[in-house]
Amino acid sequence: MPAYLQILMLAAVFIAIVFIFLYMGGVAVRRTCLKIIAEMEEARAFKEGRAVKIQDERKNIFRVGTKNIRPRALNLLIADGIVIKTNNGKYYLDKEKLAQVKAHLASKK
Repeated sequence: MPAYLQILMLAAVFIAIVFIFLYMGGVAVRRTCLKIIAEMEEARAFKEGRAVKIQDERKNIFRVGTKNIRPRALNLLIADGIVIKTNNGKYYLDKEKLAQVKAHLASKK
């Protein structure tokens, strides 16, 4: 097999592996977002008075890797406006925004 074909195949395999790892990371963050939403729905945290405490930072700053993705998922939910942070560090769900997201997801299926 010519060297240029080997290089092209190696590049294609590398790109495929990077894509797979990025996809798996995205799936993990999405799953964690859904778990956080389910926990908050179970606690009925739909207003500031019923807000709940959620881990929003790494427990151990020396721990490196992707095991602790809850803070990243929580930050995505806050950025999307689904979760709102109170002044005392607790969190609650925006019921209207959550209903919009669920309707959007249902329409995609």
